[in-house]
Amino acid sequence: MKRRKFLQSSIAVTAAAALPLSVQGDHLGKAKQTRTNPIALSTYSLWRFRNDAFRDLHKCIDLASEFGFDGVELLLYQFEQNDLLSNSYVQSLKRHATRLGLPLCGLSTHQGFVTPDREKRQHNIDLTISQLELCARLGIPAMRVNTGRWGTSGSFDELMANKGKEPPLDGYTDDDGFPWVIEAIEKCIPTAEKLGVVMGLENHWGLGLTAEGVMRIVDTVDSPWLQVTLDTGNFLENRDAQLEALAPHAYFVQAKTYYGGGQWYELDIDYPKIAQMLHKHDYRGWVSLEFEGMEGYRTAIPKSLELLRNAFSYSL
Repeated sequence: MKRRKFLQSSIAVTAAAALPLSVQGDHLGKAKQTRTNPIALSTYSLWRFRNDAFRDLHKCIDLASEFGFDGVELLLYQFEQNDLLSNSYVQSLKRHATRLGLPLCGLSTHQGFVTPDREKRQHNIDLTISQLELCARLGIPAMRVNTGRWGTSGSFDELMANKGKEPPLDGYTDDDGFPWVIEAIEKCIPTAEKLGVVMGLENHWGLGLTAEGVMRIVDTVDSPWLQVTLDTGNFLENRDAQLEALAPHAYFVQAKTYYGGGQWYELDIDYPKIAQMLHKHDYRGWVSLEFEGMEGYRTAIPKSLELLRNAFSYSL
């Protein structure tokens, strides 16, 4: 009898283990399991174009591990030119991240296709193709791309004071710029497909300032190798509606926080609401922290990680 009861109990446990996790929870009377989107640290959060102590990408990877992030998004501008030419250096980043159990999940790049100069556009096409090749060398599956901008602002501070808006070059309109961007990205698509790297067009400055502008390009290119990098802090007007417009197309998410006040501006971002919106569209991908506040990184980045973990949790 004892043996029979043991076998019956073993069979029940085995059958329950074969059920989906959510069903197991109900069957065994346990609470449903929860999971969070994987949270990455963008190395931009530490360097931010001004903190030379954190230009070193190895050091940034170390801190991502120390703070408990799930992965790392690299900012291309943190590579020195000699680093890009050194395969030994490039592979050392992958080796270092792998040893710490951290995937290199994204590469954040810059390019500028908004110019009537065909040679300049071709230069930026070649640049973007080389960036895709760098992703492949590092095993990175997603790369942030921009449209570029007109460059008519006197400085970046002036651009921010104008909420990212700037006038086109004399004799041109934004409608002239969209075909340039579309043509340029289309020329990068074959390389992205060959290497298996998805380009994510970010709602950034330039022709990507609005959700409408981003989707005008993404819809026209109409390729699975061009998706959307959704940045929570780059819509300075009508933010909720614009984020909602991009959410169904998001392949990668960059999440801004501003502890200690922002350098150019500060936004009150409702992350539980944004997470709910993304989960409604079944977004399970990476959320990469871009810290832009003035508080010290030792306190602000762990607080940001906790904020995002709590907001982006969901039941299985």
